[in-house]
Amino acid sequence: MEKTNNSKFLLIILLFAVVLIVGLVLTKNLGKTSTQISAENSKTALSKALKNVNIKDVEKVKGTVEFGENNLDEELPDIEKYPLSVEGNGDINIEIFSSPEKSGSGTDGWLCDVAEDFNKENIQIDGKTVSVSVRSVASGLAVDYIVSGKYVPDALAPSNELWGEMIKSQRINAEIIDDNLVSNQAGIIFEKKAYDNFVKKYGEMSLDKVVEATANDGLAMGYTNPYASSTGLNFLVSTLSKFDPENLLSDKAVEGFQLFQANVPFVSYTTMQMRDAVNSGSLDAFILEYQTYINDADLARNYVFTPFGVKHNNPMYSIGDLDSEKLDVLKEFTKYAKSDEAQNLAKDYGFNQNLDYQNDQVYDGNTLYSAQKIWKEEKDSGKPIIAVFVTDVSGSMDGVPINELRKSLINASGYINSDNYIGLVSFNNDVYKNLEIEKFDINQRAFFNGAVQNLTATGGTATYDALLVALDMILKKKEEVPDAKTMILLLSDGMQNRGNSLSTATNILEGLEVPVYTIGYGSEAEQDVLSKIASINEAASLTADTEDVVYTLKNLFNSNL
Repeated sequence: MEKTNNSKFLLIILLFAVVLIVGLVLTKNLGKTSTQISAENSKTALSKALKNVNIKDVEKVKGTVEFGENNLDEELPDIEKYPLSVEGNGDINIEIFSSPEKSGSGTDGWLCDVAEDFNKENIQIDGKTVSVSVRSVASGLAVDYIVSGKYVPDALAPSNELWGEMIKSQRINAEIIDDNLVSNQAGIIFEKKAYDNFVKKYGEMSLDKVVEATANDGLAMGYTNPYASSTGLNFLVSTLSKFDPENLLSDKAVEGFQLFQANVPFVSYTTMQMRDAVNSGSLDAFILEYQTYINDADLARNYVFTPFGVKHNNPMYSIGDLDSEKLDVLKEFTKYAKSDEAQNLAKDYGFNQNLDYQNDQVYDGNTLYSAQKIWKEEKDSGKPIIAVFVTDVSGSMDGVPINELRKSLINASGYINSDNYIGLVSFNNDVYKNLEIEKFDINQRAFFNGAVQNLTATGGTATYDALLVALDMILKKKEEVPDAKTMILLLSDGMQNRGNSLSTATNILEGLEVPVYTIGYGSEAEQDVLSKIASINEAASLTADTEDVVYTLKNLFNSNL
């Protein structure tokens, strides 16, 4: 009888223990958000995954740090990286740099179509046949070519007049042949339901209201890099002007911009990156040109376009001191492009739409350069960035890729703000901690250069092991700098044959919400794999071949570091 009672007592204790354990499991997440739970689960998974990673510490070695301005001429790729869209063969031929929305293909090929038709006309001046060549070059990049002197076309047709003013501020002759080749407009894009809710709350949709909502209420607004994008530069100066219409460079304007920028999730490197963020629900609104918007059936059907800023009138400039014959050809072509037939074609392609919007704001080139500098310094609104470079030093990177990686990282690192925290990890069969994360002052930059200079390529490729090691380093540093933004920059040819899987890394990165920007090196770069890694948390995936790797990294660092 006593034995039976003891058994019952033990059973009761056992049941009580089971209930207690189950209760603890069920209630441990009470009061926590789904994001907090996901992060905690991901940290647990990260610790587990790192147990099977072979990590080696590398002794720090200082390298040299060169001071002074970076050489834009050396950074820019050879112009043949951007082949001619139209090639003229007249006795007198002029070359025009054109922004991509009118020098591509399909509805983005208006200027190319006009140039092809012009060249077929067999027009003669003083008995000589004339023609035009068109090269598709983004407006910001075109300005860099012209200002550096590395390659100077006969004419420039940027998206808007801002770039022309910047060129003229550098004492380069840029004369307007026509101030409105075709009309276009920058705008803010809202999903229709979100648009209705915004108007209901704020009374109207306008740039001023969007900036106000972003600064005060945390509206997730996205825009593109103002160093490279016409719409991005337009948005930057329009936003600064909103805070001080009299002086967009004033302390008042900068302070307002800081408040606004504090609630901007990120400035996208590309329009595609921004679109992906919208589709995933990370952004409430973003910016785009009207011609692109109206030619995208999904956007035109489901989103509302609200114009802002200066008009994108696609002016035509002559560049440098053209001789009289070339100037006559440029004027003749401009006249041809302004014909009724050419302008009707432009309307078919989404240009020349009546948006019932006017903005007569004028900016001089020096002010625009200063605005870009303010953006570079203030885009993180006082919040530092914790970033780890993860570099592939496997055997497949040997030769040109590893040489370019070393050269490009050292040269482009000058564009990283000194208030950010930077570390370096490399990988082949194993993972190497080349540099622990510290503030990127002159001392850390010297150690960074020394670590990069000593990278050598051999062995296998444990890509995802290295990403997880970098992630662990970032989490530990973020405990010291809790308000910092975080990111990883993966430089690789995309191959992987060792260690943890993509699915393991994906689940952990998703839970901890650290974006991974990928830069693919060499002709063997498996860009699809790198794109998948970048898409985990809506970062950009870039291809950097030997011709433009430094310039690519410079623009990426300007956007993010």
